[in-house]
Amino acid sequence: MMWYAIVGHDIADSLEKRKASRPAHLARLQTLQDEGRLLLAGPFPSVDANDPGAAGFSGSLIVAEFVTLDEAKIWADADPYVSGGVYAQVSVQPFKKVFPA
Repeated sequence: MMWYAIVGHDIADSLEKRKASRPAHLARLQTLQDEGRLLLAGPFPSVDANDPGAAGFSGSLIVAEFVTLDEAKIWADADPYVSGGVYAQVSVQPFKKVFPA
């Protein structure tokens, strides 16, 4: 098993689509967490604030454990934010956790 960084880049004005797809998106992340495979996950606010309000979000970062890069890509491609039209682009790459040790 290895860590993989999944970065989703939102379409412009994605907030309403995010809201619609969020429950299913969070359910998948909860499953990874329950399996002990989620290091971290969260969105990138479009403005310098924890709650960006109407400005919404510009994307998301997920760092999770998978057996292979292909498995991580398949998981990322099945995300509700992909099928819901939130993400314009998703990248997946190996990630080496160094800190915290």
